[in-house]
Amino acid sequence: MTRDSLLVRAQGVWQELASVPVFFGAAGEVTVVVSPGSRICPREWAGIVLLGGAAIVTAPSEEAAGRIRKSLAELPADKLTDPEALRTALPTSEVLGPAALAYVAPDAFRPAAPPEGLRMEELPGGYFELGDLEQAAGPEDADEAGLDEMSSPAFIVRVEGRVVAAAAYREWPGGAAHIGVLTAPAWRGKGLARATGSAAVRHALAQDLLPQWRARTPASRKVAVGLGFSELGSQLSVELV
Repeated sequence: MTRDSLLVRAQGVWQELASVPVFFGAAGEVTVVVSPGSRICPREWAGIVLLGGAAIVTAPSEEAAGRIRKSLAELPADKLTDPEALRTALPTSEVLGPAALAYVAPDAFRPAAPPEGLRMEELPGGYFELGDLEQAAGPEDADEAGLDEMSSPAFIVRVEGRVVAAAAYREWPGGAAHIGVLTAPAWRGKGLARATGSAAVRHALAQDLLPQWRARTPASRKVAVGLGFSELGSQLSVELV
């Protein structure tokens, strides 16, 4: 799969999540639409997705869409998911993100195995309990991983009976597999995120889904790149003043 075809497929996912007809334009173009039911962002917020240099923005109302179009007219598309640049043009009260959006095609995927002496386990989808791992990781990291919302099997690594790393995915509209990965703090930097994430990606590709890695931290972005993902854009949600 070429980078262009990967981009088209990724754009299709977010176009569907916009919940109204919308399409990414050419690089540098920004398309603003009214979508109170947008699944790109929290309700009553504005959602911004930048892919391939083009952006779509969902607004909760006609009034908000008008303000956004006027405020962002002079802001380059590639600055829309930069919180500081965005705030200079558009008054906001709260921001979620930005998060890098990365995708991988089957021919670019680079699988990874667990470190020597550890093995991967697969737990049935919808039947796994990872409370101890989530507690160890803390609420912020656990919420970001979202493992309690995943629909696939969970791929885990245990040490002395305790789950120290896990990954799974949730199937999104548009045929995407949104990957979530979580590692206990004491076991980070040992290749477990890459190993469990690799198992989740392999499972998604076998279902002909498009693996999506949405990352906010440099460490998570590095794991995705190591597995062969290409960063194609970014996402940001804002609450307007």
